[in-house]
Amino acid sequence: MKKQLIECVPNFSEGRNIHIIKQITDQIEKVKEVKLLNVDPGKATNRTVVTFVGDPESVIEAAFRAIKKASEIIDMRCHHGEHPRMGATDVCPLVPVSNISMDEVIEFAHRLGYRVGEELGIPGYYYEYAAKSPERKNLAYCRTGEYEGLKKRLIDPEWIPDFGPARFNAGTGATAIGARDFLVAYNINLNTTSTRRANAIAFDIREKGRIKREGDPLTGRIIRDKNGDPVYEPGTLKNVKGIGWYIEEYGIAQLSFNLTNISETPIHVAFEEAVKKAELRGVRVTGSELVGLVPLQAMLEAGRYFLTRQQRSLGIPEEEVIAIAIKSLGLEELSPFNPRERIIEYMLEEPEKDCLVDMNLTRFANASSSESVTPGGGSVAAYLGALGISLGTMVANISSHKRGWDDRWEEFSKQAEQGEKLKVKLLKLVDADTKAFREIIEARRLPKTSEADKNARKKAIREATKKAVEVPFNVMKVAMDSMEVIRYVAEHGMKSSLSDACVGAIAANAAIRGAYLNILINCKDLEDEKFKTRILTESERIKNEAVKNENEILSAFDKNLKE
Repeated sequence: MKKQLIECVPNFSEGRNIHIIKQITDQIEKVKEVKLLNVDPGKATNRTVVTFVGDPESVIEAAFRAIKKASEIIDMRCHHGEHPRMGATDVCPLVPVSNISMDEVIEFAHRLGYRVGEELGIPGYYYEYAAKSPERKNLAYCRTGEYEGLKKRLIDPEWIPDFGPARFNAGTGATAIGARDFLVAYNINLNTTSTRRANAIAFDIREKGRIKREGDPLTGRIIRDKNGDPVYEPGTLKNVKGIGWYIEEYGIAQLSFNLTNISETPIHVAFEEAVKKAELRGVRVTGSELVGLVPLQAMLEAGRYFLTRQQRSLGIPEEEVIAIAIKSLGLEELSPFNPRERIIEYMLEEPEKDCLVDMNLTRFANASSSESVTPGGGSVAAYLGALGISLGTMVANISSHKRGWDDRWEEFSKQAEQGEKLKVKLLKLVDADTKAFREIIEARRLPKTSEADKNARKKAIREATKKAVEVPFNVMKVAMDSMEVIRYVAEHGMKSSLSDACVGAIAANAAIRGAYLNILINCKDLEDEKFKTRILTESERIKNEAVKNENEILSAFDKNLKE
């Protein structure tokens, strides 16, 4: 069964005293199965957003310890900050990450809330999917009146807490515990100090919108429904909550948004809408900031959006797409933005040791020429394939923004995107080949004392050898696919880069021929005749087709020289 993962993003009402913040995060890190991903303190808001992930049991244990420590060292009677809040641990949402349903996450949220109420005596409310009543689904509703109104609320029968005593705890306040989808906290910077202007722009955009009035939108009489509640005029974007505020630390006003469904309203859409609405009010957007972590896909979508607007090729490395997103969204206006520390998938990556693809060119060459049997011909063949398609992709990218070819940029961008995907696959196969060879060596070293040992060793060798055949076979297939991209750019791309495409074709064919030799040598001792026949037949076909492709691509170069 695959491991279940959930994310926890508690917000603590302390953003200035690093010593206090560290005492809280230390409690989280004491739980071994939990990984602390991000700590994001804000001085003006006097609030710290912490992000950690792990299996559900470990996460709720770490969350409980953090809430307990916060209740001991944060005194809400002394707290002041720009952000709405009602407790030392203001909110503590749980978010499904992988292999877990929202219903299961809700149960863990309820378990955490029960323990916080019973053991710590802190009152609180369940919100979002964990809410036990419709109105409490909305976090803003649960936080009505904030900390200052909490004492009065707790004695109101309509505000009986979902967990903990209905008694005001002056030091800790109250806590909201929820289960929700991934939320992006996103602030957009304005070239104004006016909170009123910022609020007006936020109300234009947020889903809830603004209160409807008769006549003057600021001073006119409020329009109410039959129940006497104010009627709202919706904003332009769905799944966006927001207000405007002034941040003394930066000396600017901001739009403070919570994007609750970035599939429907992505980051770049919120940014672009803010640019439009701000301009209508004589205000400029100067940049933005992400609070906490962001999914990789959100950053890639933003980068591709801005590249498309510039009519630039999308077939560039992932890190370059992210760099475009950072620059276009102005994410470094207020502080550095390091993707390795801010993108959740990167934070969850377990770094592999001694990867060949992480070596520089000299180290890779030295490793290949050393006395070690790895890396060998298989890894070098895969790397040749990666270099070949890299050249083809380069030609596609150059052609996509050639002067006078503006109407053809999408044509070459699609080829470059395909090339980039193939390059990534081939780079992964560089280390996969070395790993497969090592598994054969390890299998041969297994004990062979008893009959059972011998059978187990024989099976391990057979499976490892099959894998050592499948990896170069994949190299052949991916390199063969890359020749289609190379052929296209050789025939339709910039003629001045035709030699680059041809070198790419030579490298791709060399990768295929090298991988083919590895297949032959590893198939030699295989007893699975059906598997061996299938692989050898198909690899022979690919090898012959690659030779034909290379000759045809090179003939285009010869023809070009004669013209």
